[in-house]
Amino acid sequence: MTWSIELVALVTSTFLLAGVVKGVIGMALPTVSLGVLAAVLGLKEAILLMLVPSIVTNIWQGITGGCFVLLLKRLWLLLSAMLVGIWFAAEALAMPDTSILEILLGITLIVYGGFGLTAPQLPAVNKREFWVSPMIGIATGVLAGLTGSTVLPVVPYLQTLKISRGEFIQAMGICFSVAALGIGFSLGVRDMLRLDLGVLSVIGVLPALIGMAMGKAIRDRLSEQRFKQIFFASIIVLGAYIAYRADGF
Repeated sequence: MTWSIELVALVTSTFLLAGVVKGVIGMALPTVSLGVLAAVLGLKEAILLMLVPSIVTNIWQGITGGCFVLLLKRLWLLLSAMLVGIWFAAEALAMPDTSILEILLGITLIVYGGFGLTAPQLPAVNKREFWVSPMIGIATGVLAGLTGSTVLPVVPYLQTLKISRGEFIQAMGICFSVAALGIGFSLGVRDMLRLDLGVLSVIGVLPALIGMAMGKAIRDRLSEQRFKQIFFASIIVLGAYIAYRADGF
């Protein structure tokens, strides 16, 4: 891919926006960056560009909060299964034509946006957690390996664990970090990583961090509920556009 001023501007502005969203609601940097970049550049390029900012910002989110060790002990089955799903599913990204995967990404974003807008009350898993966790991990890993998206079904599942808001945010950071590292490793072993996009991905870290700082400042002045409504509605529109574009209409 040939670098241009427009491409660098797209990457920096995308990660700035994604960082702002993450700063306000504590999540969605990979979702926003993946959705915007896939809509403009294509799925493979979007996944590669998303990796480094996602890893850096989510590792920071995952290790801060005071519950890192406890959450790892609770989520290790989920995380292990997620890595297995990513490893096998990432093989599909080697296909010359990934339009079907872009449609799947669009559908995933639409479902995620709909879930966020409706916010259904899910039952607690309680004693079923031991066998439900690996099932959710596999499903999340397969979707992540196919589309780069790591939000479904793991985010709704984490809500069923009835943990505190701080633990929930930290658990998302851990899950997203592991997923991004797993995607990067799976693509690297298959020789699908590209130096030019890797450098651009590194460049995206700084605007992502600046955006997060801006988002945290905005959070104190803005209704988080209203912001979430706008965000999830936008995710639905973005997902519909990605699916529409990939389908060739």
